[in-house]
Amino acid sequence: MRRLKAALRPMEEPVVAKMAENQQADPFKVLVATLLSAQTRDPVTLAASTRLFGRADTPATMARLRANTIETLIYPVSFYRNKARHLKATCRLLLERHAGQVPTTMAELVALPGVGRKTANLTLIVALRSEDNICVDTHVHRISNRLGWVATRTPDETEQALYRTVARRWWPLINLYLVTWGQNVCKPLYPICGRCRLASLCPRIGVDKVGK
Repeated sequence: MRRLKAALRPMEEPVVAKMAENQQADPFKVLVATLLSAQTRDPVTLAASTRLFGRADTPATMARLRANTIETLIYPVSFYRNKARHLKATCRLLLERHAGQVPTTMAELVALPGVGRKTANLTLIVALRSEDNICVDTHVHRISNRLGWVATRTPDETEQALYRTVARRWWPLINLYLVTWGQNVCKPLYPICGRCRLASLCPRIGVDKVGK
């Protein structure tokens, strides 16, 4: 992990981490940006979040927007209609059950519409500074298996396996490190192994072809 940390210095951070820094880690904005980011490229997520927060940046103001207005603001994020519906419903629940605040437990977060373990973990880590969570998305799942850290079939299995195999001090950093690495070097189809700082340590499990 130390070698990976050093290799990441010149690379751009994932959008949710960057937004958290810019927004002083506002838990609501981190939650919304994470919801929007699912299966969506970072530049699209950033642009959509910026448009949406320009109109509504609290649960109360966002809950008052029509669903089709939210759709227009967040388009073209993937599944924008579903995400608009989930955002509006989540804002209502935050107001009704949590006094307009983002809850601080996994159980309460995953009870919100459209919020799974990935979104909940990233919100807890990035916005609430939790050191007890690991956020696993497709990059973390893929790279953890390529490196041989785990041998799992799903992101949820990977999360549980990483709790057992990775030193606790690295838990909140795994997502930041592996997502950044996955976007720039250890790509899904053609990882750029020729410029990978971890190449000497990597068994390349599941890698058939490499990029340049």
